[in-house]
Amino acid sequence: MGLWGRWLTSGGLEPATRTRYPVPLNPLPPVISLLQEEAGPPGPDNLSMPFIQGFLLSCCTAGLIFAQTAPHKQLTARELFYAAAPAPAPAKTGAARPSTRRSTTPAKPVEIARADSRPPAPRPTQPPAPATAPMPASGAPPLGLRYTVLKLAAGDTPTEVPNDTVFHAGDRIRFSDESNAPGYLYIVNQGSSGNWKPMFPSAEIEDGNNRIEGWRPYTMPPKSRLAFDSTVGTENLFIVFSLQPETDLENMIYSLQGKKKAAAAPASTPEAPFQSSKELILAVNISNTAVDRMRAVYARDLIIEKVDPNTPGDKKETAVYVVNPTGSADSRVVADLHLVHQ
Repeated sequence: MGLWGRWLTSGGLEPATRTRYPVPLNPLPPVISLLQEEAGPPGPDNLSMPFIQGFLLSCCTAGLIFAQTAPHKQLTARELFYAAAPAPAPAKTGAARPSTRRSTTPAKPVEIARADSRPPAPRPTQPPAPATAPMPASGAPPLGLRYTVLKLAAGDTPTEVPNDTVFHAGDRIRFSDESNAPGYLYIVNQGSSGNWKPMFPSAEIEDGNNRIEGWRPYTMPPKSRLAFDSTVGTENLFIVFSLQPETDLENMIYSLQGKKKAAAAPASTPEAPFQSSKELILAVNISNTAVDRMRAVYARDLIIEKVDPNTPGDKKETAVYVVNPTGSADSRVVADLHLVHQ
């Protein structure tokens, strides 16, 4: 046999005239080549463990970044005000059955469009978009106040009017305040001297108690109304609503008077207990400086929205919403109401 193999024939060894087929001495491929052929090209099923771990880590990192940078839904003051309302119970509704009734409405004839030679009507001016803010990040509800001016017609029938309405001699008005949480309400009125006097709390209402309940409108002035005379001017009202008693206003409006102990009594007579009461100071004057300071401090972060029957939404009303969107435990809301009469 030669070096490349032996002669192969169909019947054994024959003369050299037959065809020769060289057979290699080592016909088996290397083990490494077999493994490579069976493994095939790299694919998703052949990825290494470090590659998979790196890929999953990149996905988690991208998800965290997206969650942190995703914008929160922006709400108007009115939407934030009612976002604090308790959710109503879901109504039970039955499954609607598909209608089997065939429509008998005849088909409308095809209308042919014709060119309109009239000039286009001018578009109405769109009001500026109201200020918006997201829900508090803490999850606490935003604190809000809704107020509206009520003009009294014959029979004292109230009608909501814009807060910038110009009033005239003989007009009578009241205004309504409603909060979306229980808290403490303060309303002061500025006189011609420039000083402010409390309108609420009032000695006529629960002996001067100024704590109010949420989702309940309070009509002011209590048990009375504002009537404009022939004097031209502006009535200025400053409203403060807070979750906690407001220390500055409490000290100016209320007097904490402790009743003195009685004179020394015989030992057999029991000593009368020391009593303390919170009494309203009716003749208190609040300086304009104090009101300006409260306005500058408490008006931060507030968003205001004026609505009328043309404002988009299901509720048709004329009112002003003032909301503190921070959700802090000591949230406050302040508002200025200017009543112009000519």
